[in-house]
Amino acid sequence: MSHKKLLIIFTRNPVLGKVKTRLAKTVGDKIALDIYHFLLQKTKEVTKKISCDKKVYYSEKIIEDDLWDQSIYQKKEQYGNDLGERMKNAFNDGFKKNYEKIIVIGTDLFDLEPTHINEAFKKLNHNNVVIGPALDGGYYLIGLKKLHPKIFQNKNWGTSSVRKETLKNLEKVDVHLLPMLNDVDVIEDIKNHSAFTKFLKPR
Repeated sequence: MSHKKLLIIFTRNPVLGKVKTRLAKTVGDKIALDIYHFLLQKTKEVTKKISCDKKVYYSEKIIEDDLWDQSIYQKKEQYGNDLGERMKNAFNDGFKKNYEKIIVIGTDLFDLEPTHINEAFKKLNHNNVVIGPALDGGYYLIGLKKLHPKIFQNKNWGTSSVRKETLKNLEKVDVHLLPMLNDVDVIEDIKNHSAFTKFLKPR
């Protein structure tokens, strides 16, 4: 494994009623949890063979015996007052361990592929920051070669303004944008997606 590259996966602990809450308003807590488990599995399949070190950062507590194989994924717990501070702290921890390229992704993307992550690491050779823009105005991936604290501060996380404000913070920095992808937050994100048909059939 390369000790110069680190992939961080931010995940929510899969607890009924606490994941995909906006989606659950339409499909119910149980199906929302089933969909989240489905997305977790997809994220694992996408990331397990990427050539880099990998760490899973849990939202609440570390789960030892789950889908994240500890021979592949190190396990950590997120810390900080909001998503920005938690990401900043995770990046900071990685840079303190002398990683040269660090990428953070979430677990809300069915359309994410290994090529997106490999491309992000590659683009960091010639860019300071790589961002994977999401259709909702946020981002599904962010990659750094050094910490830019400002991009994690004073953001309304989960809103459509996040990416625009982040790019404004990075006006004097070389930024590469990956292809736009759609993360899964609400029913409109999945209702016409064949991979999710099995979850939306009448029961």
